[in-house]
This record gives sequence, structure tokens and C-alpha cells, in this order.
Amino acid sequence: MSDVYILGIDMMKFGRFPDLTVPQIGARAALMALDDAGLAIQQIEALYCANLGQSNAMVGQRILREIGQTGIPVVNIANACASGATAFRDAWLSIQAGAYDLVLAVGVEQMGRGLLGGGGAGGISTEGLLGSTTMPAVFAEAGMEHSRKYGTTFEQFAKVSVKNHHHSTLNPKAMYQYETPLEEVMSAEMIAYPNTKLMCSVNVDGAAAAILASQRKARELGLKRAVRVKASVLTSDPWQERDLVMADINTCTRLAASKAYEMAGVGPDDLDLVELHDCFATAEILHYENLGLCRDGEGGKLIDTGEVALGGRTPVNVSGGLLSKGHPLGATGIANLYEVSTHLRGEAGARQVDAARLGLRRADADTAREATGFAVGGIPPLGHERELRTIVDESLRRFETVWAAAGTGHAVFEVRIDELLAALPSADVVPV
Repeated sequence: MSDVYILGIDMMKFGRFPDLTVPQIGARAALMALDDAGLAIQQIEALYCANLGQSNAMVGQRILREIGQTGIPVVNIANACASGATAFRDAWLSIQAGAYDLVLAVGVEQMGRGLLGGGGAGGISTEGLLGSTTMPAVFAEAGMEHSRKYGTTFEQFAKVSVKNHHHSTLNPKAMYQYETPLEEVMSAEMIAYPNTKLMCSVNVDGAAAAILASQRKARELGLKRAVRVKASVLTSDPWQERDLVMADINTCTRLAASKAYEMAGVGPDDLDLVELHDCFATAEILHYENLGLCRDGEGGKLIDTGEVALGGRTPVNVSGGLLSKGHPLGATGIANLYEVSTHLRGEAGARQVDAARLGLRRADADTAREATGFAVGGIPPLGHERELRTIVDESLRRFETVWAAAGTGHAVFEVRIDELLAALPSADVVPV
């Protein structure tokens, strides 16, 4: 199997684009990723496209109509909020299997406003009669259960929104870029206690895309900003008796995280930053614990102490998260991957996490049947001679990145080692 590398990745500024079609939005991100990699569509061998709202409308093929129909195979993917991460993971798998050397993964969505999901097809709907399967209700229940067990407060959940909205003021690609003081968050319209309107993710339009390459192709094209994907895990929610009443949003994430850490040979203490699926403020605190950033019951403490804010021990959702950057369903997985890779490349500007070497990305699929995927990667010493490999071996391992996604795929990647090489004393061996 071939190692896989990210050669290019980018995203649009999330917003509302009523004058554009879904394929046009996706095409913009695809071209941005191609530009980032310095490639043309004629060099791409396959396309994996994520979209939920028009999942039966061949969005991937319609994107190629915008950027160039070259006859390549197209796979359209729908996996709820994890659609983008799933597309990325399937692209990764196709290269690992040896089918392709260069693959494009695109996630795109054009959304309306207001509540998504709820209810079911056929028969008498139990929605509202026997609880609720709408996402605000599901994550409200999860938050209340956490409060019952550990004493987590409304204020602690609200602080997640304060933090993420602050982070968004530093991200020019976020939908909203303004502060939301704690009092404003807590007094906002209540959607499903304890989540107010400002504690719910934003329905927006947007797209993100990534170019993945085999090791052979990456070496051929150059590894200046390449990111190696070292592992990927995809899981679904294991059955529990409680599922008859309400799905457990924690088990799938814990399973995927455990497998990903093991495969990558790292642990949560090794992480320098995390981008996770904060569809609701309650979800973020629960996932601190699910990802092993703290012990069970200590998620509220992390938000109180500032350990998960920019400048803290393990910054979480420095992009602004879904609460402020926005959540276009099909695009979110790849967009969050873009955020982590931007920090690893040292290109995040005012929100840059200092000395970021290892990051994690996590996303959710439908809570009733969550799928979670993780991918791990690091900066490879491809093309270097034995002497140089020996010199930088330990440093390279510390540059590895973990990306976790609950609901589809997660990826870990590495950035160029130019700075490391430049620091070596008059090295006789240089990259070829």
C-alpha cells in the first residue's frame, strides 16, 4: 500500500450565495485546491464529492462541467455531517489501494435557514410524542445528562460559544466574525436547554477541497507543503440497550479516537490543536472527554481554565468552529481539515497556534448511526539521504498530526521541514 499525501487544500469563505448553484460553489473550492497544489484538473485521476442536500443529483459530475470534463470516475457521497470527511477518506483509500496517484476530494453544501432533520418516514411519527430526534433535542439531552452526572453548568456550556466566536474574529473565512459576551450568549433565544441560539451551529453555504497524492507522485511533484496521511479509521455506533430510547453520542467518537491514536502511535497529550464537531456547545464539552483531552467529568473545567482557547494547552476550534465559522454539511469535514493543515504549515496568521506540530480533526454523522473516522499523518523525509534521516528522525515524529472526525474520516498530516533543515549546521546532505 502507498503512503498518501495532501498536496493542496483550501476552502471558500463560508456565507450565503443565493446567486450560485451547488456545482458552482463546489467548483470554486476545487479550483482553489488545485491552485494550492500547483496542479490542473487534467492531472486528476478521480473525484470524490460530498453533498447532502442534492445527494441524488450527481453533484460531482456537475462540478466537472464547471472546471473540465476529463472522463475521470466520480463518486458522490452522502454521510450526513460527516460527508466531507468520508469523501476525503475514500479518496485516501483509493490511493492506498493503488488505484490512483492523484485524487480530488470536494465537499459542498447550499443550505437554508432554521431547523434541520427530525421525524421519520412512514407510519405514525413519534417525533414530539416520544422525545425528539431533532439534533437540538439530541444534544440538549446529552448536555443535561452530563450535567446530572458531573455538575456541568449552563454557564460552562455557554463559554464554549464565547470562545469559538472570539476565535472567529481572527479567521477571515468564517461566516460570522464578532464577539459574543457570556451574558449575550446565555440570554439569547433558547432553542433546547441548555443550548441557546448562539450555542447552535450556523447553517451556511460553502465548499472545501483537497488534492491527495501517492508517495510516488508526491516525490515526483515535490514535497514543499505535502502532508502525509498515516492512518484512517471509520466506525459506526455500537448498539446499546439505551439506543431504543436515545442514541449515545459518545461511544462512536471514543471508539474511533482509540483506534486512531493506536494506529498513529500518539495520544491526546501529544496534540497541539484540535478541530472538532461543535454542532452545539454541549457537544464540544462532551467531546473533550471523548477524545481524551481530559478525564470524564472534567470538560467543564477545561473551558473554565482556558486550556482549550487559543494560547492554552490544547486549543480547540481556533477556526471559530461550526458555531461561528459555519456548518455547510457536505463541506465541514474537509474545511476543518483545511484549518488544521493551515496551522501545521504555519500559515494561520493572527490565529496561528505556536509551534503546531500535531493536530486532530473530528466530525459527526447522523447521531442515530454515527460514523467516525480518523486519519493520522506527518512530515515525511522523502528523498533525503540516510544521514539526514538520522539527524531529523526524532523531530519528524513530533511533527505528526492527528485529525479526528466522528462521523466519517479523520486525518493527520505533516508540514514541510524546510525550517528544520535550515537550522542544521552546514549540512552536507540536502533534499533531492
